[in-house]
Amino acid sequence: MGCKGVRGATTVEENNPESILSRTKELLSWMVISNGIEEEDVAAAFFTATPDLNAAFPAAAAREVGWTTVPLLGAQELDVQGAPPKSIRILILWETDKSQEEIRHVYLHGAAGLRPDVQLPEVEQNEIERWIENRTNGGE
Repeated sequence: MGCKGVRGATTVEENNPESILSRTKELLSWMVISNGIEEEDVAAAFFTATPDLNAAFPAAAAREVGWTTVPLLGAQELDVQGAPPKSIRILILWETDKSQEEIRHVYLHGAAGLRPDVQLPEVEQNEIERWIENRTNGGE
Protein backbone atom coordinates (compact mmCIF):
# COMPACT_ATOMS: atom_id res chain seq x y z
CA MET A 1 0.00 0.00 0.00
CA GLY A 2 1.33 3.45 -0.88
CA CYS A 3 0.66 6.98 0.25
CA LYS A 4 -1.29 9.16 -2.19
CA GLY A 5 -2.45 12.75 -2.06
CA VAL A 6 -6.10 13.81 -2.32
CA ARG A 7 -6.67 17.50 -3.05
CA GLY A 8 -9.64 19.74 -2.57
CA ALA A 9 -10.52 23.40 -2.42
CA THR A 10 -13.52 25.58 -1.68
CA THR A 11 -14.41 29.20 -1.04
CA VAL A 12 -16.48 31.04 1.54
CA GLU A 13 -18.45 34.26 1.29
CA GLU A 14 -17.70 35.58 4.79
CA ASN A 15 -14.63 35.62 7.03
CA ASN A 16 -16.31 34.22 10.13
CA PRO A 17 -15.87 30.96 12.06
CA GLU A 18 -19.24 29.52 11.00
CA SER A 19 -18.55 29.96 7.28
CA ILE A 20 -14.98 28.69 7.45
CA LEU A 21 -15.80 25.62 9.53
CA SER A 22 -18.97 24.78 7.63
CA ARG A 23 -17.34 24.94 4.20
CA THR A 24 -14.28 23.03 5.42
CA LYS A 25 -16.50 20.24 6.76
CA GLU A 26 -18.39 20.19 3.47
CA LEU A 27 -15.17 19.90 1.46
CA LEU A 28 -13.67 17.28 3.76
CA SER A 29 -16.84 15.18 3.57
CA TRP A 30 -16.83 15.32 -0.25
CA MET A 31 -13.21 14.20 -0.31
CA VAL A 32 -13.75 11.36 2.17
CA ILE A 33 -16.98 10.05 0.65
CA SER A 34 -15.78 10.31 -2.96
CA ASN A 35 -12.66 8.28 -2.23
CA GLY A 36 -13.82 5.93 0.53
CA ILE A 37 -11.24 7.31 2.95
CA GLU A 38 -11.12 5.83 6.44
CA GLU A 39 -9.61 7.95 9.21
CA GLU A 40 -7.15 5.23 10.26
CA ASP A 41 -5.65 5.25 6.73
CA VAL A 42 -4.91 8.99 6.76
CA ALA A 43 -1.23 9.76 7.33
CA ALA A 44 -1.79 13.52 7.68
CA ALA A 45 -3.92 16.38 6.40
CA PHE A 46 -2.84 19.89 5.48
CA PHE A 47 -5.22 22.85 5.47
CA THR A 48 -4.49 26.27 3.99
CA ALA A 49 -6.51 29.46 3.85
CA THR A 50 -5.94 32.62 1.89
CA PRO A 51 -4.77 35.64 3.94
CA ASP A 52 -8.29 37.12 3.90
CA LEU A 53 -9.55 34.22 6.08
CA ASN A 54 -8.38 34.55 9.67
CA ALA A 55 -11.51 34.04 11.79
CA ALA A 56 -10.92 30.30 12.37
CA PHE A 57 -8.48 27.50 11.70
CA PRO A 58 -9.90 25.30 8.88
CA ALA A 59 -8.24 22.26 10.49
CA ALA A 60 -10.52 22.73 13.50
CA ALA A 61 -13.35 21.47 11.28
CA ALA A 62 -11.60 18.10 10.98
CA ARG A 63 -11.39 17.85 14.76
CA GLU A 64 -15.10 18.71 15.00
CA VAL A 65 -15.99 15.75 12.75
CA GLY A 66 -13.93 13.36 14.83
CA TRP A 67 -10.49 13.32 13.23
CA THR A 68 -8.80 13.30 16.64
CA THR A 69 -5.87 11.01 15.80
CA VAL A 70 -4.94 12.40 12.37
CA PRO A 71 -1.97 14.79 12.36
CA LEU A 72 -3.27 18.13 11.02
CA LEU A 73 -1.36 21.20 9.90
CA GLY A 74 -2.67 24.62 8.95
CA ALA A 75 -0.89 27.30 6.95
CA GLN A 76 -1.57 30.53 5.12
CA GLU A 77 -1.89 30.20 1.36
CA LEU A 78 0.23 32.43 -0.86
CA ASP A 79 -1.37 35.76 -1.71
CA VAL A 80 -1.22 35.42 -5.50
CA GLN A 81 -2.80 38.12 -7.63
CA GLY A 82 -5.84 36.77 -9.51
CA ALA A 83 -6.29 33.71 -7.29
CA PRO A 84 -9.77 33.12 -5.85
CA PRO A 85 -10.24 35.07 -2.62
CA LYS A 86 -11.54 33.52 0.60
CA SER A 87 -10.24 30.08 -0.39
CA ILE A 88 -9.61 27.00 1.72
CA ARG A 89 -7.51 24.12 0.44
CA ILE A 90 -6.98 20.62 1.82
CA LEU A 91 -4.36 18.01 1.02
CA ILE A 92 -4.95 14.58 2.56
CA LEU A 93 -2.05 12.11 2.57
CA TRP A 94 -3.76 8.73 2.42
CA GLU A 95 -2.51 5.14 2.57
CA THR A 96 -4.30 3.38 -0.28
CA ASP A 97 -3.91 0.81 -3.03
CA LYS A 98 -5.79 3.08 -5.45
CA SER A 99 -3.89 4.48 -8.40
CA GLN A 100 -3.56 8.23 -8.93
CA GLU A 101 -6.08 7.93 -11.76
CA GLU A 102 -8.68 6.46 -9.36
CA ILE A 103 -8.40 9.26 -6.81
CA ARG A 104 -11.15 11.87 -6.92
CA HIS A 105 -10.07 15.43 -6.19
CA VAL A 106 -12.81 17.90 -5.20
CA TYR A 107 -13.19 21.59 -6.07
CA LEU A 108 -16.31 23.32 -4.77
CA HIS A 109 -17.96 26.71 -5.11
CA GLY A 110 -15.60 29.48 -6.32
CA ALA A 111 -12.65 27.08 -6.27
CA ALA A 112 -14.07 24.99 -9.12
CA GLY A 113 -12.25 27.29 -11.55
CA LEU A 114 -8.87 26.26 -10.11
CA ARG A 115 -9.16 22.90 -11.84
CA PRO A 116 -11.78 23.06 -14.61
CA ASP A 117 -10.43 19.72 -15.85
CA VAL A 118 -11.59 17.96 -12.66
CA GLN A 119 -15.25 16.97 -12.55
CA LEU A 120 -17.12 16.95 -9.27
CA PRO A 121 -17.62 13.35 -8.11
CA GLU A 122 -21.18 12.08 -8.02
CA VAL A 123 -22.28 12.28 -4.40
CA GLU A 124 -25.77 13.01 -3.08
CA GLN A 125 -26.00 16.24 -1.07
CA ASN A 126 -27.96 14.42 1.66
CA GLU A 127 -25.04 11.96 1.99
CA ILE A 128 -22.70 14.90 2.61
CA GLU A 129 -25.06 16.40 5.20
CA ARG A 130 -25.54 13.01 6.92
CA TRP A 131 -21.77 12.41 7.12
CA ILE A 132 -21.20 15.80 8.76
CA GLU A 133 -24.18 15.48 11.11
CA ASN A 134 -23.24 11.96 12.25
CA ARG A 135 -19.68 12.92 13.05
CA THR A 136 -20.39 16.32 14.56
CA ASN A 137 -22.94 14.88 16.97
CA GLY A 138 -21.01 11.78 18.04
CA GLY A 139 -22.69 9.31 15.66
CA GLU A 140 -20.93 6.61 13.63
